Amino acid sequence: MRQRNKPWADDFLQENKHIVLQNPNQYHNNWKEFFGNNNPIHVEIGTGKGQFITGMAKQFPNINFIGIELAKSIVVAAAQKVMEAGQDNVVLLNENAADLLEIFAENELDTIYLNFSDPWPKNRHEKRRLTYRTFLEQYEKVLHPKGEIVFKTDNRGLFEYSLVSFSQYGMKLEEVLLDLHAHEDPTNIMTEYEEKFSAKGQQIYRCKTTFK
Repeated sequence: MRQRNKPWADDFLQENKHIVLQNPNQYHNNWKEFFGNNNPIHVEIGTGKGQFITGMAKQFPNINFIGIELAKSIVVAAAQKVMEAGQDNVVLLNENAADLLEIFAENELDTIYLNFSDPWPKNRHEKRRLTYRTFLEQYEKVLHPKGEIVFKTDNRGLFEYSLVSFSQYGMKLEEVLLDLHAHEDPTNIMTEYEEKFSAKGQQIYRCKTTFK
C-alpha cells in the first residue's frame, strides 16, 4: 500500500531521536549498555504503525524491544504510538532489515518477530521475502543460540513457503498454528493488519522456530 508522504517527517525524526535512533550501528554489540540493563532484546522487523511493539512493551516491561521499519512515513506513526505509550523499553529504527548485521552483533538478540511481511508473491522476487535463506543467515548470526523467530501472516502461500524455507535451512519448528485466534493465546498482541484481516474472518497463521 502506498503511504502518503509526510513533508514534516524529517523534522519529527530529528526532534525525537530518543525514540527513532539515528545511526544505530553505533550501538552494535552495545545494546545492553544502551538500554542500561541485561534484559532480553526482542526485535520486530517491519514494525508498521507500532501497535504490536508498543503492546508487547507494555505486556513485557522486563524485555527490551526494537522495531525496524524502512518506510519513513510509517515509522513516524509508530513513533507517535511509542510516545503515547510512554514505555522506556522500546525504541525504533528507520532502517533496512537487509543491514541487520551492521546493527546487531553475533548472539545479541533473543527473539525476532516477522509480522505480516510483504509476501512478494512473484517468483522473481523470492529473495526479498524475509524468510528467504539469505535473511535466515543473518537471523542465525544475530540471535542467541536458543533464540527464536516468531512469524505471523494471513498469507497462506507465504506461510507454506516459509515453513519449507525454515525446514530446508535445518531449523526446528517449535510451533505451527494454522488458526492462531482459535487458540485464544492471551499473550498474543495483534498488529493493525491482524485486526483488519481477522475481522474479515481470515485465518491468521503463526510459526515459532529456532536454529538449534
